[in-house]
Parts: sequence; C-alpha cells; structure tokens
Amino acid sequence: MSGRRLGVYGVFGAVLLAGTFVPPASAADTVRADAPTVEEQRLDRAAPQEILRRAGFDRVAPGFARDLGRVRSYEQAERLAVRQGQALWRRAVDRAQGRGPQGGDLSRDDDRPLYWARLGMTRALRAWEPRGFELGDARRQRLLGKLETTSRGQDTISYPKGHRMKRVLVTGFDPFTLDRDTRISNPSGASALALDGTVVRTAEGPVRIETAVFPVRWTDFAEGEVERVLRRQLPRVDLFTTVSQGRVGKFDIERTNGAWRGGFGDNENLSSTGVVPVTDPASQPQWTTTTLPYKDIVAADTGRFPVYDNTAVTEIPAGGTTPVQRPDGPTEGSAARAGGGGDYLSNEIAYRATLLRDRLGLHDRLPGGHVHTPVLQFGAGNTDPATGTVTDAEFVRNRVDIIGQVRQIVVTAVVANGR
Repeated sequence: MSGRRLGVYGVFGAVLLAGTFVPPASAADTVRADAPTVEEQRLDRAAPQEILRRAGFDRVAPGFARDLGRVRSYEQAERLAVRQGQALWRRAVDRAQGRGPQGGDLSRDDDRPLYWARLGMTRALRAWEPRGFELGDARRQRLLGKLETTSRGQDTISYPKGHRMKRVLVTGFDPFTLDRDTRISNPSGASALALDGTVVRTAEGPVRIETAVFPVRWTDFAEGEVERVLRRQLPRVDLFTTVSQGRVGKFDIERTNGAWRGGFGDNENLSSTGVVPVTDPASQPQWTTTTLPYKDIVAADTGRFPVYDNTAVTEIPAGGTTPVQRPDGPTEGSAARAGGGGDYLSNEIAYRATLLRDRLGLHDRLPGGHVHTPVLQFGAGNTDPATGTVTDAEFVRNRVDIIGQVRQIVVTAVVANGR
C-alpha cells in the first residue's frame, strides 16, 4: 500500500492504469451557476437512471422542477429549496431504516438514490428561469447551497436535552470515481443513512447517533464546509468520527492526519495540490492525531472485516526535500505529504475535524478521528462497468456488513471511552 493511497476510495492508481480517468482541471476553474456541472452531466448515463428508477427516486427532480415553475419570488424559492432538500434527506434515511415504501427493488441500504436524486434537483435549479423576478448567479448559488446543505442532513443534526444519553456524530461521503464506474456506491454514505437519528443501547447507556454526508469536492472543503457543519456540534457531542472508504477487505483507524492535498481529481474532475487551506494558516500544524480509543476498537470483535491501527504516513523530513514513507508516524519537524488515510478528501476531512477539535480546546476530552471502511466491491462476474449490473447479492451483503461494523465500531468506542 502506497503512503499516497486515496482515502475516500481505494483505487490505488487503478483509475489511471485503466485509462478511464479524466484529467482534472484546476480547482480554481469555475462554471456559471446556471450551467450543468460535471457531476450533473453524468445523470444521463444508464446506471444513474436505472438506480433512480429502481429506488422510486426518479420522480424527485421532475417534481422539484414543477414546483419551481410555480415560484414567484426569491423567498418562495428559498423556502422550497430548504423544504424539499430536507424532505429528500428524510426520505433517504427512512428508506435506509425500513420506514415507508421501498419504492423499487433496490435494497434499502443503498446510498446512491440520494446522491443521484440530489444532482437531479441541483441540475433543475441551475436550469430554472424564474418568472416575475431576476435571480442572478449569486442568488442562484445561495439556493444551491441551501439545497446541498439540507439534502445532506447537515442542518438537522439534533440531540435530546439532558445528560443520560451519549451523543455521537458520524459523517460519510458521496460516491466518487464515477467516470471509472458510474455504478459505484460509498459505504460511508450508506452508513450515515442507516445510523442517522438512531439510538443504540450500550453498557454505558443509550447512544444517540446523528449523521451528515459530505461532497467529494475540493472546492467545498476549501470554502469551509466541514468547519461550518462541525463547529457548533463538536462541543456538544461525546464522540465523533468521520468515515470514508479505504482499502480492500479491511477497516483502518487512522492514527495521524496530514495537512496536504495530493491532487487526485474530485467529482468535478478538479484537482488541488498543496497545503490544506484553513483559516489562520500561521498556526496550522502539519499533523493532527486521532483521540478515538483505537486500541480498544482494534482489539474488539466488531464484524467480519479485520480492523487495523494504521500508523503509516508520508513526510518530508525536517531539512529534507524528498518524501519518505514512515510506517510508525511522522518524525519531529517533518512536512506532511500523506496522512494514514492518504492525501485525498478523507484525509482532509479527518485533518479538518481533528484540527477543529484541537482549536476548540477539546483535544483532551473529546474522542474523535477517522475510520476507513473496506472498499465496497461488486460480486464475482459483475466487476466490469460496461457489462455489469447496478447491484448483486454480494454487493448488498458487503454493504450491509460494512454498515453493521461501522455501528459496532462506534458502540465499542463509546463504551471504551466510558471506562
């Protein structure tokens, strides 16, 4: 495993070798607010359309577009974006947790209908030409921001009052590397849907889990989306973990996170390389560390996939110029080139969340860090995106088992922290 491995999805260079990778543009490139994005343009492919249809989510975007056609003011548009964004998130959570109609033959644990339905809504909002008032790019972008925030569960994180219930925050990611295989699902996002608002009984008492999902886009992270969502929540919770997809066949508890972007293309096919951009860069550390009880998690029987304490990083040693892989963590004064979770957005969300924890003065009392799940694999004979189906029995089993193990890792961490 390379120290520069991708964090959110363990492709490990396979995308480049397969010859299907679209060379990323610079993250500084922008598009008009009313032009379909790269993500939205993938909607017309066969797999997304089948996923939407087989989950009963194919009518979400057309319904939203019809409602937009009745809007006669910006204020109405804003209320509509918030209401329908929240409704999409609730619908996806309810479906994942067995409430309401399944809506089709795709298994309920599937995270992909939420992702593709959201893109259908954002594409409709970009194309909308309101009647009776001028919208403009700035206000359209604000509406898009409202829709993104609400449909990701980022604005509805809520815990009951009182001190008898432990509060846990878990985050996941959208599917990605979709130009390699548009069928891809992300078990971290599926875990977020399955766990949101649930209460788990433990030896330390009841645990309330709240979740949110983040985009796989460099620009959103540079604009402070992680900090905006987590800043108010971290002082209120008893434990948090960011979650993403990592290596084949194993979970990793990432010991160290690095302040470096490695440049791999995101869901917009944009690239960004350099130091992770944060506020107050003068006080920015090169490394942050987990405060999750990683020894207890690794030692526990949490499921069928092995769990590792991953201590490896890639650094430029103090006074050096060449990156060096370190199996046991960074050395004094080194510059980060990859954390345990690589140099992609999973490393970055872990870095940003733990840096925020530390800047809020919570390092010594708030357990928090990053969990990498196994890569979600299709079954044997269904690995070729050109000929494969959008789901199969092994694919569903793998996702369900990963979700269950994420839940058990969270429970193990809460119980260990309470000892």
